[in-house]
Amino acid sequence: MNRLSSLVVVLALAAIGTGLYLWLRPQPEPPVSVVESPPAVAESAEPPAPPPPEPEIQHPIEPPAAETAEPPAAPDITVALTGLLGRDAVLSFFNLDHFIQRTVATVDNLARPHAPPRVWPVNPAQGRFTVDGAAPGERIAAANYNRYRPFVAAVTSVSTEKAAALYKQLYPQFQKAYEDLGYPRGYFNDRLVAVIDTLLATPDPAEPVAVNLPEVKGPKELQRPWVSYEFSDPALESLTSGQKMLLRMGPDNRRALKAKLADFRRQVTHSMAR
Repeated sequence: MNRLSSLVVVLALAAIGTGLYLWLRPQPEPPVSVVESPPAVAESAEPPAPPPPEPEIQHPIEPPAAETAEPPAAPDITVALTGLLGRDAVLSFFNLDHFIQRTVATVDNLARPHAPPRVWPVNPAQGRFTVDGAAPGERIAAANYNRYRPFVAAVTSVSTEKAAALYKQLYPQFQKAYEDLGYPRGYFNDRLVAVIDTLLATPDPAEPVAVNLPEVKGPKELQRPWVSYEFSDPALESLTSGQKMLLRMGPDNRRALKAKLADFRRQVTHSMAR
């Protein structure tokens, strides 16, 4: 037998022996088909995360004590404001169309860079914004502050306690409007207090305050008064819309409104939460 024949015989015997070994040894259990079910395994290992907790209310407004089974009806806005300010002031200063919704949206915007006038609950001040001097040294004219005096006088003449009591009575409507605005888990009174704190932090810069017309880049140069002035100081220009409104009103009006806001804040964070 030559070497090739011997090699073939050895390979054949090895193959036969291997086959006999595999056939004669104990056979393993047939494989069990496994149906993949990752979700079931995952659920048993790690339960689903619980929903986020409700935000903690910082300044709760307690509902009025129920004297009867039926809750008291919400007062008519026009009648209520007239009782506080008088008919002439209400007609002159306020936009009563969707007043609650306008108030909520504007309060929320006062702590943001822009508060669109189209949703304000108050009418814009009469007259036009005026400045003294010529570019680049323009400053807010002191005469401009007179535009705001009638509104400030009307607001500061109102009893803070009565205004807060009306706010409390209307609070369910304010809260509903705030949720409809896009804050279903928010609490409007907390937002109101935060915005008041922002307004109270408005700086008192040296008078008169420097302003300038922004540079307009485009095919047509916009003409005055179709361009809004900006504060020349970048720190003042970076303030919130509400803070910049207080700056434009002048120091006397600003101090009067700040005092009224601080008084109202005390009413909606202490006496009304008892």
